[in-house]
Amino acid sequence: MDISIRDASPQDLERITDIYRESVLNGVATYELTPPDFKEMQGRYTALVDNGFPYLVAEADTGELAGYAYAGPYRTRPAYRWTVEDSIYLPPQSRGKGVGKALLATLVGRSADLGFRQMIAVIGGASPASIALHRALDFEMSGTIKATGFKHGRWLDTTIMQLPLGQGQSTDPDANAYPGTLFREV
Repeated sequence: MDISIRDASPQDLERITDIYRESVLNGVATYELTPPDFKEMQGRYTALVDNGFPYLVAEADTGELAGYAYAGPYRTRPAYRWTVEDSIYLPPQSRGKGVGKALLATLVGRSADLGFRQMIAVIGGASPASIALHRALDFEMSGTIKATGFKHGRWLDTTIMQLPLGQGQSTDPDANAYPGTLFREV
């Protein structure tokens, strides 16, 4: 599948909402049980983009969205501001065609360029495909948390994987540069 990766725009949100709806209803990548509506997805997009987080789409040569990915806060407490969590969602027809790998590789690069130092993958349902995707981009296994979600009539494990970005933990980050400026303690 020929695709290009670009920044998501508000015009993509209707299709992004559809892709996520399918994942909520039929998959285990997310532990949401009820698909959020367009307005909620718009709010989530705006919250990330307005804070400088990368939000990407894969666009097929036909103009159709082949998937989307974003990096968001791993946790909201200020000490975590150097760490992002990745999220990738693909419609069924894009799976297994390299779209996820292209999205994740671009997301990793963009996140490192922004100054983030770690990327965490929180893999719902311990999905073998998602684990393989992250492993292909040098994420290391951090662990599996057993029976953390109950969806589609079964207990699901959550796998955690991690990738150092940029200088990782080898140097102290600059608190006066992004993402150091994301949170200010009062």
